[in-house]
Amino acid sequence: MSIPQKIAEIEAEIARTQRNKATEYHLGLLKAKLAKLKREMLAAVSAGSGGGAGEGFDVSKTGDARVGLVGFPSVGKSTMLNRLTDTFSEVAAYEFTTLTCIPGIIRYMGARIQLLDLPGIIEGAKDGKGRGRQVIAVAKTCSLILIVLDITKPLMHKKIIERELEGFGIRLNKLPPELTVRRKDKGGLRIVKLEACPKLSDETVSAMQIVSICKEYRILNADITIKRASTMDDLIDVLEGNRAYVPCIYVLNKVDAATIEELDVLDRFPHYVPISAENVSFTQQWNLDGLVAKMWEYLDLLRIYTKPKGAAPDFNEPVILPRKKCAIEHFCGKLHKSLVKELKYALVWGNSVKHFPQRVGKDHVLCDEDIVQIVKKI
Repeated sequence: MSIPQKIAEIEAEIARTQRNKATEYHLGLLKAKLAKLKREMLAAVSAGSGGGAGEGFDVSKTGDARVGLVGFPSVGKSTMLNRLTDTFSEVAAYEFTTLTCIPGIIRYMGARIQLLDLPGIIEGAKDGKGRGRQVIAVAKTCSLILIVLDITKPLMHKKIIERELEGFGIRLNKLPPELTVRRKDKGGLRIVKLEACPKLSDETVSAMQIVSICKEYRILNADITIKRASTMDDLIDVLEGNRAYVPCIYVLNKVDAATIEELDVLDRFPHYVPISAENVSFTQQWNLDGLVAKMWEYLDLLRIYTKPKGAAPDFNEPVILPRKKCAIEHFCGKLHKSLVKELKYALVWGNSVKHFPQRVGKDHVLCDEDIVQIVKKI
């Protein structure tokens, strides 16, 4: 039996298995087997593809963040790239106009954001159809994914794209699970649920499921710490270790063709931005500025200004840092790799300090629009 057939068989068995205490162990075993089979299938497709990534898919990272445009063919991705950047991407009325990855740069709030126009994907992209694996692999490296949807086409495309990205290990608008697995030589499986863990729900992974999943991965001795309610999928993601947790915005294009009632319904969904990026005339563009502002919000970037000794701060070209890595150490690394070793201390003006200026060390965490002066060792 081939791997796709095994996957289909396990998915069918999971669908027909009732969820109760008697089936917890069995369900955990099935989900672990399913994840391993999907990984094997992706590895087999990658090994058999040959020839590398292909022309246009080896775009190097530039700028302060990378944003990828993902969607079905002819939903307006190339038009969006043309409108938001100075780059030209061919636009036509037929599908699959874009066959390679075309980069552009958005300049906003002092930051340079790399925008990638990716070829349209189709159902089965995660399995290699239509160069889909190459497209999704590039999307996996992005700081933010824009799923572009056409309101004149079925919105069921949204679920198909989500399923394809999920199948390739991309988790959209999800935080990494607060669950750790520390292997050891002996002692069996020790499961610890911290007091801060919320009230367990039906979706929360049980001890029996944890044992069955770990057994499938041949993990017999480990300390498993659960800081908050986690599911079987969360545990499998941690054990697989190759998941990417990427924020996502659903861009609904061509909203000028929708009614007010339809927009009111769509406005209830989270992570949604309506736009019109038509290529006919300037008057048919709408809410592109709102989209860029939303992108900035989801990228969660900070602007840090530099101040040379004895001079005024430079407010024209800030240093852009992600909020997750915004200590003085990261700030120095962004300026020059050797600056961290030469750092004596830093003087900081802004919301991250109590008085101006305040002397801080390399572990000090900065806030948006802080001003920093670096003092080197003599």
